[in-house]
Amino acid sequence: MDNLKYYNDSLAYDFEMFMPRKAEPVRKDNIVKLPQTRVRTRAKKRAVKQVSASAFAVMATVFVLFALCGNIFLRLQINEVNSKINDIKAEINALESEKTALEVEFERVISYSNIEFEAAEIGMQKMDKDQVKYIQVNDKNTAITKDGETITSTAE
Repeated sequence: MDNLKYYNDSLAYDFEMFMPRKAEPVRKDNIVKLPQTRVRTRAKKRAVKQVSASAFAVMATVFVLFALCGNIFLRLQINEVNSKINDIKAEINALESEKTALEVEFERVISYSNIEFEAAEIGMQKMDKDQVKYIQVNDKNTAITKDGETITSTAE
């Protein structure tokens, strides 16, 4: 369509634009479909659907089996680790009880009454007043030793 004729300062109308259009003939395909091919394609589609459904079922079954095997394997691993943990806890408890027993034995050996008893067994006795020797210190900070020597302090 030529649109320039509408812009030529003409006041005339083009009524062809408002006229009904002629219907174009619809072309039909010249392909003839045979009924046998329809049956064959339907059978093929059904076969493909059945194969794909069975393949899906097989894949789903394999996936479920792998998941179950993985679950069993992981549970075995967890049980092994838990048994190791329990063994170590039992060993810790045994060592703590042995430590407590050794501390009690240590306290028994060092106790004051045991020391006093052992000293009495080897002939030791408590000091009496007559065994104590006193020394006198004068204001000049001097002391006399056992040899009779006199020591004077120089700090003033």
